[in-house]
Amino acid sequence: MDHIQSISARILLLQVRHRALDEEITQLAANPYQNQLLLQRLKKEKLRIKDDIVRLKDDLIPDLDA
Repeated sequence: MDHIQSISARILLLQVRHRALDEEITQLAANPYQNQLLLQRLKKEKLRIKDDIVRLKDDLIPDLDA
């Protein structure tokens, strides 16, 4: 059960980081003269975090023996 709680806690932390990145990206994108390289890096990190969240959620679903 601790493993599931650990995964759930990790998902929660990643979701918080994902939302923070979303806000930061929105602020940077509002000014077209901001650092475009930083904007790209933040977007890639946001996508990586989203993939991590999906993977961890899949880990919470028990495998079904078909």
